[in-house]
Amino acid sequence: MRARLLALVLLLLLAGCSSQGTRDDGRVTLRFQSLAWQKESVDVTRALVREWNATHPDVRVEYVQGSWDSVHDQLLTAFEGGEAPDIIHDASDDLADFAYGGHLADLTPLLPARLKAAIPRRSWETTTFGDGVYGVPFLQEPRVLIANATWLRRAGVRIPTPGEPWSWAEFRRITERLSGPGRYGVAWPLKEPVSATLNLSLSTGGRLFHRGTDGKVTVRFRAADQVVPRTLHDQVNTDRSASPTTLGSGGSDTLPGFFGGRYAMVPLGFSYRQQIVQQAPEGFAWQVLPAPAGTAGLTQGVSPQTLSIAEDCPHKEQAAAFLDFLLRPRNMVRLALGDWMLPTGTEALRDPALRTARHGWATGTALAGHLRPAPAQSVRGYPEWKDKVATPALQEYYSGAIGLSELRTRLEQDGNLVLARYQR
Repeated sequence: MRARLLALVLLLLLAGCSSQGTRDDGRVTLRFQSLAWQKESVDVTRALVREWNATHPDVRVEYVQGSWDSVHDQLLTAFEGGEAPDIIHDASDDLADFAYGGHLADLTPLLPARLKAAIPRRSWETTTFGDGVYGVPFLQEPRVLIANATWLRRAGVRIPTPGEPWSWAEFRRITERLSGPGRYGVAWPLKEPVSATLNLSLSTGGRLFHRGTDGKVTVRFRAADQVVPRTLHDQVNTDRSASPTTLGSGGSDTLPGFFGGRYAMVPLGFSYRQQIVQQAPEGFAWQVLPAPAGTAGLTQGVSPQTLSIAEDCPHKEQAAAFLDFLLRPRNMVRLALGDWMLPTGTEALRDPALRTARHGWATGTALAGHLRPAPAQSVRGYPEWKDKVATPALQEYYSGAIGLSELRTRLEQDGNLVLARYQR
C-alpha cells in the first residue's frame, strides 16, 4: 500500500513538472496550437515542427490542432483556467482583449533583430497594443475578385489590373452590365459582413473607429465609411446585379453557383483559390482581379495570422527561438504556399514561387504593399461589437430590411454603448 502511495505521489510530481513544460530529464516541451486546417497547410506546419524537433533535442515542440471556428472562446477558457498553449496561432484582430488582459507576452524583448527587420512596420502595427507587441504577423491575404474569365471576355468589359483597377462606381456599372435573367454580375458571400465591409472601406478613406485624445475609441459612420456598404446594398436592392441569396453564405457556399454560371464574380479572400483549383470543372476559366479602388487607391485592411507566446509560458526564450525558426524567409514561403496566402516578410514576398501569373499569385503579391492594419485592430470590445451590433445591422441593411439612417444609428449609438464598457 505504501509503495503504491509513493508511486502515485511520484506520478503527480512528474505531471506537475510536465505541465510547466519541463521533463525530469531537463528537456523543455512547448505546446504549439496551430489553426492550419487545409491539408497542405497542416502538412507544411507539421513538417516544420518535425524539422525543429530533429535539430533541437533539448526543446521539443508538441503540435496541437486548434480550430478557427472556436479559437476566441477556447483561448479565453484556457487562459482563465491556466491551461493555455505556450505558442498560440490566431489572427491579429482577435488579440486586443488578450493582450490588454495580460494573457499574452510582450514580444519586444524576446524576438531577434532578424525577425523584427524581416517584417514591415505596417504589419507590426497590427499586433502592437499600447507599448507592447503581442504577436508576430506572418500570413496575410487581400480580398480579391475571382472572376469567370470567359464571361468577362464575352461581355467585352475592361479587365482591371493592380495598376489600373476598377473604381467602386465602375465596378457597380460592370456588375449591372453582366447581369441578366437568372444570372448576376456578382455574389457577395456576407455571412461575416463586418471584416469585409471595414477592410474594403479603407480604399475609400473609411475608418469607422476613431480614437480621441483621451485614448477612448468611438464609432462614427461618416461619408467615407458609407461608399462600400451603399455599393453593396444598391447592387442587391436597386440594380439587382448581386444575388440576394448569398448574403448569408460563406465563401465556399458560392462556388457551385460560380462554377455553374450563375455569378460572374465573387469577392473572396486570396486563399480561396485553392478550393477553386480543387473544385472547378475541367475547362472552367477563371482569373484573379484586384478589388475596386477608391480615393485611397487599392488600400485594404487586413488582419494577418499571428503567432503569440502565452504570458504564463515558463520558457519564453525557447518559444521565441522556435518562432524565429518557423518564420525564416524560406519557411515563411512554405507556410504561405501551403495556405495559399501571402507572407508578411519582405524577403519572402520576393520569392519567384509567389510571383507567377499561374493561379493569380502575381496579382496577390502586387496588392501586398497596399495592405494596412484593419480598422478594428486595437479596439477593445471589438468581438462583442462585431457579433452583437455590427453583424446583424449590416446583414439587415444589405438585405434591404433597414435603411442607411438606421444602420448609422445602430453602428454608432448601440456600438458605442458596447465599446464604452471596455474603456472605463
